[in-house]
Amino acid sequence: MNLKKLIRKNILALEPYSTARDEFKGGDISVWLDANESPYPNGVNRYPDPHQRQLKQRLSSLFRIKKESIFLGGAGSDEAIDVTFRIFCEPGKDNAVAISPSYGVYKVAAAINDVLLKEVLLNDDFTLPVERILDTTDGSTKLIWICSPNNPTGNAFPKEDITRIAEAFDGIVVVDEAYGDFSEKGSMLAEIDAHPNVIVLRTFSKAWGMAGMRCGMAFAVPEIIEYFDRVKYPYNMSSIIQEELLRRIEEGTGNHIPEIVSERSRLAAEIHEAGCVEEIYPSDANFLLVKVTDADAVYDYLIGNGVIVRNRTRMPLCHNTLRITVGTPDENDRTINLLKNYGK
Repeated sequence: MNLKKLIRKNILALEPYSTARDEFKGGDISVWLDANESPYPNGVNRYPDPHQRQLKQRLSSLFRIKKESIFLGGAGSDEAIDVTFRIFCEPGKDNAVAISPSYGVYKVAAAINDVLLKEVLLNDDFTLPVERILDTTDGSTKLIWICSPNNPTGNAFPKEDITRIAEAFDGIVVVDEAYGDFSEKGSMLAEIDAHPNVIVLRTFSKAWGMAGMRCGMAFAVPEIIEYFDRVKYPYNMSSIIQEELLRRIEEGTGNHIPEIVSERSRLAAEIHEAGCVEEIYPSDANFLLVKVTDADAVYDYLIGNGVIVRNRTRMPLCHNTLRITVGTPDENDRTINLLKNYGK
């Protein structure tokens, strides 16, 4: 991979902002007068570690990947999505390719960065159209976005298909695995060294149950992560978030995965009997995409009874579908009963 050929020229030449904490190389310091902070302790009067070293060290052990291959950002995975566009795509010149239907932020981030996003419809059974994706690329295509498991369809794509794309494409393939913890199809995380043009996104928002913390991760070869660190804003994650993430990781906050996977199967089996349900698509995520008789009507009925789901009927290939997140057993029972009693 010729990384310098892919990265924007101004980013290659960019001198990142150097914080006071970057310039401090260590020593026995008891008086900190280098960063214009308040000297009065209140728990947050000092700037956080701009490189999240302690947190990255723990994640390195957790994911079995070197810390130099980890980027941490705020706003869930969305910061990493935006930074990826800013590193690789020249505004008004380069383009990117994404599957459709999929996560809507790719399109929004592309528009913000003035990058054309070319969308390729999934096959009718929601499988990955490998050849059509590759055929849609051209000499100005820098990125391919693949969400796996995909949102809103819920299915994970075979690693072999993603690998074929990565090996055939002379650009960056971003694999968004926000829902990967719920899937048994395997991750591309272990393939980064073998496929250095692959970036894998993960998040603490789903399986880890920390959506309110707004922390996302990008994993790639160190040469790519170096540019993520150049482009990001200096203190993009507060000390409070770093400390709380470390504490919750040690507590094992992601231990609800088996129950969610089990409840996903139960929810699918139970609502299959509802008269308004026409099809339940296979899911590798923490939600189900469900085809119903009238998505707008069923959606309004559920809201009227205190349950909100996501109406996806206006997305490509998703006519009359609702995306139903797997809740607690009690929440799922309530949803099941409502759907079974719809129209009665």
